[in-house]
Amino acid sequence: MSPSGRVALVTGASQGIGRTCALRLAKDGAIVAAAARNQEKLNELVAEITATGGQAVALALDVADEEQVKSSIKAAIAQFGKIDILVNNAGITRDQLVMRMKRADWDAVLQTNLTSAYLCIQQVIGSMLKQRWGRIINITSIFGQMGQAGQANYAASKAGLIGLTMAIAREVGSRNITCNAVAPGFIETAMTANLGDDFKQNAVKQIPLGRVGSPEDVASAVAFLASDEASYITGHVLNVNGGMLMG
Repeated sequence: MSPSGRVALVTGASQGIGRTCALRLAKDGAIVAAAARNQEKLNELVAEITATGGQAVALALDVADEEQVKSSIKAAIAQFGKIDILVNNAGITRDQLVMRMKRADWDAVLQTNLTSAYLCIQQVIGSMLKQRWGRIINITSIFGQMGQAGQANYAASKAGLIGLTMAIAREVGSRNITCNAVAPGFIETAMTANLGDDFKQNAVKQIPLGRVGSPEDVASAVAFLASDEASYITGHVLNVNGGMLMG
């Protein structure tokens, strides 16, 4: 059961995992509201979706800005009448050892990665409750499950997303709304492209499947959780990590 005819809002959709999720949901028949700060990249994404017969609209949006979140999602609901699927994917890193980490870098990562998910959920939940159907999917990380030196802010934000996922799942489950998380492991994206070859080689040694993941691997998990086939799954963290972390 594909999300055909559903309206999906994807944050951080201009590149990487978010872009691939938007493309996959559009391919499956969803109308996609693609949100990110980079208007030019969003326009390219929308053009790519419409060129293949899909429907999409670009939402220039900084998810760290509460007023922008409110106004943009309100406009999207006014245009489409609803939001059925929310993919909270927007995320940043500001890596540093905790003893040297600046408060501004802590705040920026928590605001973009965690607080924005709460804000977006708050804005779409009324639409989902009204129609008694919804899919909320939060993109967390393996480092929110196992930690990572030099990423105290990032790991804390991603661990927070897991707790948020479970809390929301309990709040809205009786209204046929599910809330799940996808926890990618080492995925080949622009965010990981700058890591050194030694780091990548060591990382692959820790992955039983012996390879780095692709954005498509994550998008497939998101598409499944957005579908009716996942209607009895909620409060779950779906690991997409090649076996790097089990249990």
